[in-house]
Amino acid sequence: MDPHRRRRRTWCCTFAASPDNSKPGPRKPEPHSKPTFSLPTSPKSRIAARIDPRRILSPGRVSPIDSDPVAGAAVPSPSPSPSPAPPSPVAGDRDVRMSLRGKNGGCMVLEVNSGVLCANSEVFAGLIADYNKGVSSFSGSNKMCRIEVPEVENLGVFRETIELMFENEDGLTKRLLNIGVFRSIDVLEVSAGIMFTKGVLSCLQYLEAVPWTEEEEEKLRNLFTRFKFDEATTRDILGRLYLQDSVDSSSQPNVARQLVWSITTCVDAKARNELKSLMKGLLCKSSVYEKNHLDLSKEDLYSVCHSCLDSLVSLFEEASDTITPEKLLTKKDKNKPLIERISRQVDNINWLLEIMLDGQIAEDFVNIWAEQHQLVKMHDDVSPMIRYELSRISAILFVAMATRKLQCKVEARWGLLQAWFRPMLLDFGWLQRCRRGLDIKVLQEAMGQTLLTLPLNQQYLLFMEWFRHFSSHGTECPNLSKAFQIWWRRSFLRGSETFAIESR
Repeated sequence: MDPHRRRRRTWCCTFAASPDNSKPGPRKPEPHSKPTFSLPTSPKSRIAARIDPRRILSPGRVSPIDSDPVAGAAVPSPSPSPSPAPPSPVAGDRDVRMSLRGKNGGCMVLEVNSGVLCANSEVFAGLIADYNKGVSSFSGSNKMCRIEVPEVENLGVFRETIELMFENEDGLTKRLLNIGVFRSIDVLEVSAGIMFTKGVLSCLQYLEAVPWTEEEEEKLRNLFTRFKFDEATTRDILGRLYLQDSVDSSSQPNVARQLVWSITTCVDAKARNELKSLMKGLLCKSSVYEKNHLDLSKEDLYSVCHSCLDSLVSLFEEASDTITPEKLLTKKDKNKPLIERISRQVDNINWLLEIMLDGQIAEDFVNIWAEQHQLVKMHDDVSPMIRYELSRISAILFVAMATRKLQCKVEARWGLLQAWFRPMLLDFGWLQRCRRGLDIKVLQEAMGQTLLTLPLNQQYLLFMEWFRHFSSHGTECPNLSKAFQIWWRRSFLRGSETFAIESR
């Protein structure tokens, strides 16, 4: 016969449980009063310190019981004892009746052996000891002890925890494996509440050895904030939940900066795009993850950004045959087409810019990009199929300013447009053919709106340049007609008011 089945049959003979759906009627007065014991509720009491107050909100009691046996449970009839003290329970006797009252209704009655309870739970051992003291001087008391536990969160989990007391170590591990992580966390909570040490240790060992879902992890984290476990027992689990403080944080490398740097230097395009999407999701303001652990500062982002800009300048020097020998790239990078290497650096800068815009720290980049005089100068000397990549960076800034995601001073806006408005006019045809996710209608609207944020005399210079270019290149040039009309109305239809003010 299977040894596991044999043990289960033996266990069934020592443990019984049945639902109790009947409402208890008024108890008749007994001819001889019997002692009644309540769960202590003072701050110094053992129960108040061991059981979560949300689990037991009102005092239970331990008292002799004379009620009829529960339906479906074979309860041995108590025999009168000749001595005042109740007889010691025989192994296998169900001499404790535990009434569980659910927090949301329902009830359950468990009949168990007091020896098993006392050996596994300090809480129940104390209750049963109090009961024995109370009835030691009472003659004729039956030996059935009654324990009531109200406000039980989950009746099934409580019963399952009591059942684990009857398992050996191997059986207990198998039971936890069968019920899974989520329910094992509930069992751990009940075990901690009733001080079931073997159950607590088994649950912690099981939970440490298996993976968790995010929901299970959050549930376990909440449990650890409400219960204090032995440090040696929980060290491995806490190591999975929290960063250890044993190492000085100042000596740890900046993980986020290392990751961002690795992405910008990644050669494989598919992997780079996948990692960019991953990191952007982790770093964005709406991320569900705690960004404090990443610790990516403004200085870190701009440091990586300056490195990408330096690489971009070197690549355009290579494209315009003005690069110095000491700036020649490595042989590995030289094997890649020049246009691919330029496009990669532009993608890196735009990705970093998106992170800056989300963190509202992109204002400084406007000045940095406006001061790239070397790139502006080389723009006219390289092929249009390469130089248009620079206008992709300008396009991100124009759209951000027009959609109010980026606010900067008028000097910064004027510097940006002075440097990059003309290159944008020249590159617009290539931007239309190679959009790379860019919405051309949004870009045209953004360019016009950005121009309109300048003083009228500065708008005049830029709109006249656009007018001349548009008349020569047509659809190869952005259509700023709507913004041009607004500038015209502001400049001339109300011009008489302006002249009147100036003449005073």
